[in-house]
Amino acid sequence: MSEPTTRADAQRARVLATSVEIFGTRGYRATSMNEIAAGVGLSKPTLYHYFRNKEELLVRIYSDVLDESLRMARATVAAAPTPLDGLRELLVSRVVYTCENRELLKICFEEEDELRPDLAEELLVRRRAFEDVAVDALRGHLAAHPQMHLTMAPKVFVNLCLGAVNWTYKWYRPTGPRTPQELGREMADALLMAVTP
Repeated sequence: MSEPTTRADAQRARVLATSVEIFGTRGYRATSMNEIAAGVGLSKPTLYHYFRNKEELLVRIYSDVLDESLRMARATVAAAPTPLDGLRELLVSRVVYTCENRELLKICFEEEDELRPDLAEELLVRRRAFEDVAVDALRGHLAAHPQMHLTMAPKVFVNLCLGAVNWTYKWYRPTGPRTPQELGREMADALLMAVTP
């Protein structure tokens, strides 16, 4: 997430970090604004100065994750020497990000139903923009290798890959034998075997 630039930004960042911790432990629905205020060390009226309600907090968490993910995806694919390398590095970076931000990703994957439909749709548009970066990289790779025949639509293949790497938030353990980077390399290589010349 971006670095806070003002005292108010720093306070909002503290509120968001505390919200992630409490939502991740208790769940969004079971958490009250009183608990968040107490966790940050603010009075409830002061907390409302930064965020009007829990839903605004949840939307901000989703927005920050999606914005950061999209920036990382675009930069990763643009810096790669080939579209396949870009897709591979994108998958590796998703594993690393997910393993290093498991609480955050748990909220994003498990609390989506708590959002109003109009807000959920707005966030879905941004998630699709992230997916499109990966789909465009895959299409670029397939166009450069017309002899390759993928047995499913590129979007389905990309969602299969993203589903696999995103699910690491459920089972990755920092005490395991692989670092997030090593795990990401192994997973990306296995997932992309079907499109590797």
